[in-house]
Amino acid sequence: MLAQTASDTRLRPFQAMRAVRTLIATGDTRQVFVIFRAMRGKSGQRTFRRFAESLVGQTVLRERRDLLPILTDRERLKELPRGSLGRTYLDFVESENLSAQGLVEASQDWDNDPMPPDVELFRRRMRELHDVTHTVTGYGRDQLGELCLLTFMYRQQGNLGMLLIVITAWNRLPKTARKAVYEAWRNGRKAHWLAGQDWETLLARPLDEIRRELAIQSPTSYQAFTP
Repeated sequence: MLAQTASDTRLRPFQAMRAVRTLIATGDTRQVFVIFRAMRGKSGQRTFRRFAESLVGQTVLRERRDLLPILTDRERLKELPRGSLGRTYLDFVESENLSAQGLVEASQDWDNDPMPPDVELFRRRMRELHDVTHTVTGYGRDQLGELCLLTFMYRQQGNLGMLLIVITAWNRLPKTARKAVYEAWRNGRKAHWLAGQDWETLLARPLDEIRRELAIQSPTSYQAFTP
């Protein structure tokens, strides 16, 4: 398999479709990373450039920030107030038996292409924010919740792999579930750009307040569909 380096912007739809078929047949979630890599095209470069030009991005890159130790320090997260993003995130990952380290392990075989240090730091940051994004958007880890989050994040980042997974699942969704995906499409467009936020600071703040400030709409159609 050809590696896609940081400067390689070729789309690999056949590789992506093979990974989609494997994902559907086996449930191997590592295939998601294959799909994202095969279909990212220039979206990764555009997203990183926007991040590097933002004030938060410049600070993160200058200070070489690493979210992983923060998100895996459960004792410190437990000290945050109830209703804060960090405490709600902790409740979410504990209820789902998840960890930020688990995302690292899942991506190691597929997301290890050579790239400049700043790009590598940014990629790690986006990976480790996955479950934080679940928390702040209100989408769960059930199948519909994951599809809604992919739709939301496609509007934010433009990786065609996200859209490919949603399109592949579309025909199997009941109409009420499709309504939730449409809602996620709108919510992702309306929300502020999540990649450029100072998440280290936001973890201690009230989640409801953060959602208002970032214009993250309540996922009412998704909540109505899920028990």
